[in-house]
Amino acid sequence: MVRSRVLSGVQPTGALHLGNWLGAIRNWVDLQNDHDTFVCVVDLHAITVPHDPARLADDTLTTAALYLACGIDPARTTVFVQSHVAAHSELCWLLNCVTPLNWLERMIQFKEKALKQGDNVSVGLLDYPVLMAADILLYDADLVPVGEDQKQHLELARDIAQQRINARFGSEDAPLLKVPKPLILKEGARVMSLTDGRSKMSKSDPNEGSRITLLDPPDLITKKIKRAKTDPQMGLEFDHPDRPETDNLLGLYAILSGKGRDAVASECASMGWGQFKPLLADATVAALEPIQARYRELMNERSELERVLNQGQQQAEAVAQATVERVRQGLGFLARH
Repeated sequence: MVRSRVLSGVQPTGALHLGNWLGAIRNWVDLQNDHDTFVCVVDLHAITVPHDPARLADDTLTTAALYLACGIDPARTTVFVQSHVAAHSELCWLLNCVTPLNWLERMIQFKEKALKQGDNVSVGLLDYPVLMAADILLYDADLVPVGEDQKQHLELARDIAQQRINARFGSEDAPLLKVPKPLILKEGARVMSLTDGRSKMSKSDPNEGSRITLLDPPDLITKKIKRAKTDPQMGLEFDHPDRPETDNLLGLYAILSGKGRDAVASECASMGWGQFKPLLADATVAALEPIQARYRELMNERSELERVLNQGQQQAEAVAQATVERVRQGLGFLARH
């Protein structure tokens, strides 16, 4: 039986946090059981905004190690670094040449980030969604796990594949690119900031207290949770429109403790914040301890980590190069030998 292929990845900018793990990586671990999974460290995306070149390589390796520490199994998942597969850049250029500029200018994330950067906005930031489309389309992905904030980018990838490549250069019987579908994951898919329950937990937030990273030591985790924004009401409850921080922290406790929403809703219904926060801190520390232990092992065995990435590069290149050649042929390029 042919398994559906899934493609996903995270940027190596800043430390991976609870939102990355609970909203993405944890789900990839489950998907690898019955899907053909490809997971990459998207380092080319990391340079679409100003970055520190002295940190990029180390951050890339750290991100890959955390993938494995969280349970990604290289025997079942192709794990690789985006920039190690040149086909990403090549397909991006080919897609650039058929993608209308106004499609990119309407991207919500570009508008938001461009406002923050002012005159420093790069062409790469505008072109980010086309590179993301290339990432997805290279591997004939059937499904792409996305949060609500990335759905627009996936729709762009689908439009490029259908309207700009297949319709113009392929045929109904032999499309050049597979059109992927979104895989929207429910529980834990949107972990919010510790300082603002209406904003998503983010690596780019200048306030480090807004997030718990996967490598935070226990005392720092406890401190961040103790300072997390709350409200003056007694009793914790889910889905109250005026209590976003309560919903977020209670949701984290439900997942990290393994108890589930119904059990923690009952447990914490009459609980005050002073009693609840130590419970959340203990559950967080306990959940992250095995990840941190495995991460330390991997970083002390760099040769094994590099072996996994080299193997992943070879596996990814075999699939990606076939896709690029198919598109090159459709666009009319002279065949290379």
